[in-house]
Order: sequence, then structure tokens, then C-alpha cells
Amino acid sequence: MITGTAENPRPSAGGRWHLPSAFLRGLGGLLLPQRCIQCAATVPEPGGLCAACWRGLTFLDSQVCQRCGLPFESEADMGEGALCLSCIARPPVYDRALAAAAYDDASRALVLALKHADRTDTAPALAGWLARAGAPLKADCDLIVPVPLHRRRLWRRRYNQAALLAGLLAATWDKPWDGNLLLRVRATPRQGRLSPAGRRRNMQGAFAVTSRAATQIKGKRILLVDDVLTTGATAEACARTLKKAGAAAVFLLTLARVARPRPL
Repeated sequence: MITGTAENPRPSAGGRWHLPSAFLRGLGGLLLPQRCIQCAATVPEPGGLCAACWRGLTFLDSQVCQRCGLPFESEADMGEGALCLSCIARPPVYDRALAAAAYDDASRALVLALKHADRTDTAPALAGWLARAGAPLKADCDLIVPVPLHRRRLWRRRYNQAALLAGLLAATWDKPWDGNLLLRVRATPRQGRLSPAGRRRNMQGAFAVTSRAATQIKGKRILLVDDVLTTGATAEACARTLKKAGAAAVFLLTLARVARPRPL
């Protein structure tokens, strides 16, 4: 229950005053310097990057494939609806993908810190990047769904970074989201050293939806949220499962994507 706002803080039922979070953040900023979420240099605002780390990132602009989000090598205007050669030859199962940044040394450090180093404090800033990058998908999105972890991996990691981002994005966009509609029912080996074909085989039968979930998915335009798009094997397996359950469309939004063509 919300007990107050920044403009009108209210006492709780027990009579204690709950100070607004904005006030507490401001007080914390006076007592402790704000740090860059990547290198820990001092920054003026909490949850941000310093100038050097910001310059090191490659944010993806509008010059990307309108299906898979691959950045075009040419700086020339490719025109509205331009597709990369991979999508012309073999369109992905998902309907459109966008990413905030290219997956390189700079973005990799942030992604891996969130994913494996308990840096959940970076999630609000990274979700802000998702909100900006995914703006073209906002109006067409009915429901936000994160790429799930298998229960054993979730137990070891204690949180799903995709679900953290999905929840924050949903709050920013005022959209519904559900982290339990799409399930990872098979514990797949890690994908890092697998070939593109091996990744696709690895993902076969890995995801499912329950009968309850199918009623919520049917006819909906789903926004699938994940941290990184590499070959697209995981995203396509999720999209295939969601469409089989009746989703009208599946869009994909990730923090970063590998800037090379999808394997055919």
C-alpha cells in the first residue's frame, strides 16, 4: 500500500511517517557520492554512466533491419522497412526485434554484471535504455513477457535478469506483464560454445505455456524481453511457443545484440 507521495507524505497506520523515496535518494546523494554503474567514477545522477563509459557504448539508431534489428553497415539511408539479407532469405519467427546497444566489450560488462554478479542495482538504468530503444514497439504491445530461466538455474542465480527488466519496463510504460506465462521446461546446456545450428537444436522443446497461460496469450501482441540477442535461437524458440499458444504477434526487445547477420 502506498502511504504517501513526494508531494504529500503520509503517516502509516501505526503513526510513523514514511519519508518519500525521492527525499531519501536526495539525502543519500548528499552523504555518499553517486557512482557510475560501470566503472564507479563519480557521476551527477544516481544510476547513470560517466562520460567515458557512455562514449564507449554503441547505441543502435534507426538504421537497423526492420525485422531483426541488425545494424546496417552502410551509413546511407536504407529507407523505411529495409530488411537485412538474412531476414529476406529466412525471416525470423518473431515479428520484429530491437536492441538498445551493440553487444561489445563495453555493453558486455554491464550485461554480465547484471546477469551473474548480482548487480541488480543497475536494472533501473538499463530498463530506461530498453524503454527508449523499444519506443516504436510500445503502442503495438499488449503484454510484456520475459525470457524465462529453468527453475534450477533460477534457484542458483536467485533472480531472472530478464524478469527484472520486464517488470521495470512494464512500470515505465504502464503495460501489463507476467513472468509466469512462458516456462522453461527443459534445463538446456549453456549456449556460449554451441554453433548456431547447435543452439537451435538445444532450444527444441525448451519452452512451454500452461493451459491457463494460453487463454491470456491468445490474440495478444507479446513483447518478449531478454538481455542479449546473439543467434536468435532462444528468442525464436520462445516466439514459436507463444505463437503456437495463439499470440497474434511476438516482438523482441533486448539490452544488446550481436552486430552480425543471423545464421541461415
